Amino acid sequence: MTHRKIESWLTDMDGVLVHEGLAIPGAPEFVKALRDAGRPFLILTNNSIFTPRDLRARLSRSGIEVPEEAIWTSALATAQFLTDQIPGGSAYPIGEAGLTTALYEAGYTLTETDPDYVVLGETRTYSFEAITKAVRLIQGGARFIATNPDTTGPSTEGPLPATGAVAAMIQAATGRSPYYVGKPNPMMFRSALNRIDAHSESTAMIGDRMDTDVVAGIEAGLETFLVMTGSTKAADVETYPFRPSHVVDSVADLIDRV
Repeated sequence: MTHRKIESWLTDMDGVLVHEGLAIPGAPEFVKALRDAGRPFLILTNNSIFTPRDLRARLSRSGIEVPEEAIWTSALATAQFLTDQIPGGSAYPIGEAGLTTALYEAGYTLTETDPDYVVLGETRTYSFEAITKAVRLIQGGARFIATNPDTTGPSTEGPLPATGAVAAMIQAATGRSPYYVGKPNPMMFRSALNRIDAHSESTAMIGDRMDTDVVAGIEAGLETFLVMTGSTKAADVETYPFRPSHVVDSVADLIDRV
């Protein structure tokens, strides 16, 4: 395949740059190369729990130094989407600081009374009371938005139910399906491109998952790199009806492409 000239980079975080809080070998050097070359880049994550400040500190502890502005979460993409839809609107959020901060900073009013949107994000302590309130607000006319469709998330003890699983419960109770903003919706990539003023023709996406990173990258018109340091193994690639532009062992193999 002919190499397109890559001016800007989008990269997933977990499984590409870090794993269980540790930097994946080559990741600190790859990010440093991007910064040294002055390449526009964003680190994307479907995790809506943490603020960019939280994630910057987490990456820094692993040896990867990035500014807050280089981190784009599904919560930020959701807040941007809502602002484009109804500027200065209102929302009833179920989530943690990553989501509530993003909505607040986007000029949204957070309320339990007749909100424009119910916005479901990730949280480690889902409240049945909050879910019940969300069901009633959606039945009352609020639009249903979810930050990402992931049904499980990782923890040291094993998988945890995540946004998609709770969204399914609310959908079953209301008959209303949510609009998911995060990956694999290419909307998240398009908002990221706008954030760094980049063009799809000259931007690459690095990810570890075929069903989110790669498919969304393809749909957004990006060159895609699948790394083998996360959840997808080489044998899995053939089972999908689409292919990444490139399969590499890790981001260490991409330092020379910067």
